[in-house]
Amino acid sequence: MKKNIITLTFITSLFALASCSDFLDTVPDNRIDIDGADKFAPLLVSAYPTKLPMLMGEMSSDNVMDNGAQFDDMLLQEQLYLWEDPTGNDDDSPYGLWEACYNAIASANQALEGMDALGNPDNVKAQRGEALICRAYSHFLLANIFCMPYNPQTADQHLGIPYCKTTEKEVFVNYERGTLAQTYEQIAADIEEGLPLISDASYSVLKYHFNKKAANAFAARFYLYYQKWDQVIECADRVIGNNPGTSLRHWEEDFGELSLVSDVVSQYTSEKKVANLLISTAFSESGYVTGPWDIYKRYGHGQEIYKHQTIDTYGPWSVRGGLMMANFIISVLQKNPFPKITTFFEYTDKANNIGYAHTVVVPFTTDETILCRAEAYVLSSQHNYEKALEDINNWIVYHSVISEDEGADLTLEALNSFYDALPYEPALVNTVADRSLKKKLNPEGFTVNAGTEENLIQLILQLRRLEGLQEGLRWYDLKRYGIEFSHNRAGNVPIVLTKDDPRRAIQLPPDVINAGMKANPRLSLIHI
Repeated sequence: MKKNIITLTFITSLFALASCSDFLDTVPDNRIDIDGADKFAPLLVSAYPTKLPMLMGEMSSDNVMDNGAQFDDMLLQEQLYLWEDPTGNDDDSPYGLWEACYNAIASANQALEGMDALGNPDNVKAQRGEALICRAYSHFLLANIFCMPYNPQTADQHLGIPYCKTTEKEVFVNYERGTLAQTYEQIAADIEEGLPLISDASYSVLKYHFNKKAANAFAARFYLYYQKWDQVIECADRVIGNNPGTSLRHWEEDFGELSLVSDVVSQYTSEKKVANLLISTAFSESGYVTGPWDIYKRYGHGQEIYKHQTIDTYGPWSVRGGLMMANFIISVLQKNPFPKITTFFEYTDKANNIGYAHTVVVPFTTDETILCRAEAYVLSSQHNYEKALEDINNWIVYHSVISEDEGADLTLEALNSFYDALPYEPALVNTVADRSLKKKLNPEGFTVNAGTEENLIQLILQLRRLEGLQEGLRWYDLKRYGIEFSHNRAGNVPIVLTKDDPRRAIQLPPDVINAGMKANPRLSLIHI
């Protein structure tokens, strides 16, 4: 064996010497050899993650329930619903997200290093802005799944995620997670540098990239989680302006004449709609799990939640005829999905039914951004309740069944009357009667005053819940506000997620932990 190795090494050396110039002219991995400004745009296509945390967020949140053991599910669904540490390597798993985000970050870093090597000329400023925003976005996704919620008082005590700013040049690199405070500071730095550089003129298809409005919508959401209320308003203003009616989705106009699921999905995800700011594709089975398919029905947006807490319940929007989305709920009673996420299957072997599940999603919309602004208006030092209510009413008007010139705008008096009369939902929900639109808030790092302020936040969180259904956004709001809630279990007692439960930070992939990365802490006394 030793002789064979020596011989093989000698022959290989001769071959290497014979083709030395060819070898030296070849990049030793899959990286693009950047020797001109025209190479950056193609490279940055891969700076967007190809997997997203929609399913992780949705299955972990209070948008789903156990519909019974007679229905089917996948292992990842069950693990997320029970707040167990996921073990698989599926596209929708922690491993899938970790791999996809750091691959995207590597592409952004390669582009940035190429620009540095060229001296950052003016003709690559727009690409530099896109690369920085892309790098910030992938780190933001990772931080909000794998870390505890940001709290300025404790962020330096919680684990962050490795913030990568350079490309790999060694095979084995030991990365430190750092603190959550450091992670957020570095995301902010990338956003602050990258945002002014974004140029819409640099894109051939605007909404497939972080254009100006999409980048500002991302910044608004980031600053909302970062508790920088004035910056939320500033970024959201650039997206929405002072006339929201020209940019929000008009639900009745868009969907009122449609009946086919395919038509509704196409309309919702269309790049022609002003409300859609960024359109992405991802490898994901989320469309199968949460969408209008008669599979994976054990854990879903069941009738009890749909009728008593989300789309079909009575709320401050009902004065305008109710939510337009209720007209398109597909009759999969264990999921009750509005068809905005669907799955396209790409066959690699049609005979054996093998291939990849793709989905088209809209990560940023004006409809979500206006709710970011409304929340910031409430919590800013000015406590501008009237401005917040104006944004709320605009959201309600354009999501409602009847047109904006009918019905009546919500007033602060009507808001207070509605929420003051509601009971708080207990953390442990045992029966349908326990369910309520009103949650006990335990915000992380800021204060919500009782009365009008809390009632406004209760409504904004409810509208955000409706806006982000199936996309996993509710999970982050539950974390930010320390809302305690339970998951029912068919044939067993419900389980409760308390405000300080370390399982609010989903565990890192096992492969990452086995490679030496510090795992998220777990309470040894937790049993489910």
